[in-house]
Amino acid sequence: MIRFEERPLTSSGLRSTVLGFGAMELRGASHRVPRLLEEGVAELLLNTVLDQGIGFIDTSIDYGESEELIGRHISHRRSEYLLASKVGCPLDHQPDGPTNGPLVHDYSPANIRAGIEQSLSRLRTDYLDLAQVHIGPSVTVLQRDDVFGTLERARDEGKVRAIGISSTLPELLDHIDLGVFETFQVPYSALDRSSERCLPLINATGAGVIVRGGTARAAQAKRTLAIGDVALADLALEDLLEGDDLQGFLLRFVMSRPEVSTVIVGTASPKHVRENAKAASRGGLPEDVYAEARRRLDNAGFRTLDPNNQAS
Repeated sequence: MIRFEERPLTSSGLRSTVLGFGAMELRGASHRVPRLLEEGVAELLLNTVLDQGIGFIDTSIDYGESEELIGRHISHRRSEYLLASKVGCPLDHQPDGPTNGPLVHDYSPANIRAGIEQSLSRLRTDYLDLAQVHIGPSVTVLQRDDVFGTLERARDEGKVRAIGISSTLPELLDHIDLGVFETFQVPYSALDRSSERCLPLINATGAGVIVRGGTARAAQAKRTLAIGDVALADLALEDLLEGDDLQGFLLRFVMSRPEVSTVIVGTASPKHVRENAKAASRGGLPEDVYAEARRRLDNAGFRTLDPNNQAS
């Protein structure tokens, strides 16, 4: 088992391994965006995650069979991982839902409460370490539906340990200003740095940062680099990889940000879990390599943005 660095996740004391696992790839064949898995793969995959020392698992009601598979295969190892799911999702299975966007969400107290109970049942656990508001609704919706109050009551009852939100710009800035969420799940990578300047703003509220999509564009980037796209002409990274493949390098790039609590990486391959774990075990990039990578990214057009201008 790899002993990963643990970082603060919440100001209340939760800590997470810097590498997490995103369980959307366990959504199954009946999901609106099907993901077929061979018999036994889910069990092997989830146990490999834990055997590698990864101690944070992110799932959602929206992820089809994901919660049920987690409950079936690793609920007996519950003490080994933090478990995060989402609220506001439709509770009924919708295989005919849109394939290129989110389902319609319902943030009413009744739906959030029912969703938490359903998740607890499927995951075969008495509590969620983290309940995250899904698809980052506007502050108007959050206040109208008393979303935070509903989640606070669930926390008081011991069904939820911490409250977070999955958010994107431009709403992210308003969500940060509320000062109530203990974690923020945001898209961020070397190739999508739009949220970069928001990371210290999140930490300033005492909240942790959960990064999704940290390596999601690795395959696309590899294809683009291979054909010598003009926009990426100065992004040749081969001399910086230091034994990593591109995905490992991008993972370590995100880990180099001190504001990041954990980077969730999704896969349906136990082999890829082991490869990600090996890369993450090396920690963030050396300072000089990280600085040079940022310089090349800037020159190639993958720059950090002013979130206030982006939100306007």
